[in-house]
Order: sequence, then structure tokens, then C-alpha cells
Amino acid sequence: MSTLPAFHSLTPADLTPAEWQPFLGGAVAPRPVAFASTVDAEGRVNLSPFSFFNVFSYSPPILVFSPVNRLRDGSPKHTLLNVRAVPEVVVHICDYALVQQLSLASAEYPAGVNEFGKAGLTELASECVRPPRVAEAPAAFECVVEQIVALAEGPGAGNLVVCRVVRAHFRQDVLLPDAAGIDPFKLDAVARLGGDWYCRASGASLFEVARPNRRLGMGLDQLPAPIRTSRLLTGNDLGQLANLERDALPTPAQVAAFRTEPALAYLLNKYGDDAPQLQQQLALLARQHLAEGRLLDAWKTLLVA
Repeated sequence: MSTLPAFHSLTPADLTPAEWQPFLGGAVAPRPVAFASTVDAEGRVNLSPFSFFNVFSYSPPILVFSPVNRLRDGSPKHTLLNVRAVPEVVVHICDYALVQQLSLASAEYPAGVNEFGKAGLTELASECVRPPRVAEAPAAFECVVEQIVALAEGPGAGNLVVCRVVRAHFRQDVLLPDAAGIDPFKLDAVARLGGDWYCRASGASLFEVARPNRRLGMGLDQLPAPIRTSRLLTGNDLGQLANLERDALPTPAQVAAFRTEPALAYLLNKYGDDAPQLQQQLALLARQHLAEGRLLDAWKTLLVA
């Protein structure tokens, strides 16, 4: 593993909210986006995105987003004023096909302006709450607002809007077979980074990480020293190797039999008289096996020397 890098350290109290924003918002990323529709006391519709957002409970089903007070003057966002007046909201998940319209809805239009029209989106009547749904969104959660928690006052202060889901809608084309859940490849979700940056959860950017072994893997501290201290194996590589329980390691007989595997046999033949070079090549081959999901083959490769 590589040596530790240098760090740039900051104390938030030493910065203005505007100076602190690019560091906190840029580093805590990517963040899912709540595309929230609300209505005011007069029934006028507002639609706006918020990237301080996530799910916090399955039972009850709770979503929380935070309309942050405007940095320029500390005034509250229209969405916050609306949920105080009418404690209902529809939280939508945005896909890549909608991201430019979502961005357009974030503009500071005057109070009472309906961003559905500004962003060219279709209002669809909700079933349990007053704010309308975005017909084009792949997922929509009709919610009642359980609580609003003001974290502070002034510019940049957050306001946690705690929402309980009472009805949910998922576009058929983003579901797994037999409606068993959401297919992340079909959802094509977008997330917020710092500044003007977003990211798209699709294609090669999606990957799986095996959950920690239920039988308890050995952990990095129990890896053999030559493996644990290898400069070619990354933290991700070591994490995969350490997720295997010790009694599941390949046996000496299995390792010996694996020596005839073509790629390994080639390395042993070519670098058999050069131990340092052989160690490097074995580590690179093990990394390839790990990238292909061949955990035991990676272990056999590393245990050959």
C-alpha cells in the first residue's frame, strides 16, 4: 500500500459559509438529489432539487432533505416556506434524461412561479398528498412532513425536512424482473458533486462489492506480511483478500495443482530465478483475478511463491 499523502486542513469556523461550501459540498459526494414538489398555502406549486438528501429508515419509510438558507442573505428557500405551510411533499428521483430540466428548475424564480412549466415537465396528480408528481421521473415518493428541524439561522444553515412516505410510484421500465426491486442500470440515476458537476450512475461506473463475509473474513491484519505490505496490491485488493475466512484458504495441494494454470506457469518459468520480479508479476496476476471476481485463484497465485 502507498505511503500517506499530505493534507490541507481547515477549521469551518475560520471560513465564511460561502468559502466553506466548495470544500464540504465538493468532498461529500456524490449525493442523491431530491427533486421536491410542494405547494404553498394558496395551492401554488413549486418544484426544486436538493442534494442534501437521503433515505434514513425503512420502517417507517423516512426520507430527509435539507433546503439550505441562501448563502447571499440567509433567507429561506420557497420549498421550506411551503412545507411549513402545507406539510406535504413529493420527492422524485431524477435520471440522466431529466438532469438538464432538473437543473433549470433550480433557478431562483419568484415566489409563485411554477417550475413545472419553466422546466417543461408534466404535472401528474398525486394520490395521497396535494403537491403534484413529475410524470417523467422514474421514481416518486408521496410524503407527509413529520418534522422540520432548523439546524441554525443565517446563510448556509440547513433545515432538515423529515418526510414519511405514504405512497410510492416506480416507472415500470426501471424495475427488476417480477418487480423485485430497482435495476440500477435501468434507473440511470444522477447525483450531485461540487460546483457545476454531476455524475451518472450507469455503465462502467456501476460495480458490485461483496458484503462482508457472514462467517467473518480474516481481516487485513491477518493477511501474510508479504501480501499485506505489497506495494502493488491496493487497499481494495487487500480488502477482497481479507474477506475470506482463514479456514477457506486454498490448501497446499490446491496451490500446487494451480501451478499448471497457463498464465501462472508462464510466470514461474520466466521469472523463476528472479524472486523480486516474480513477486511483482504474481501480484499483478492476482489483481487481474480479483478484477474478474476469481478470489480463490488470486489467493492461489499469491501463495505459490
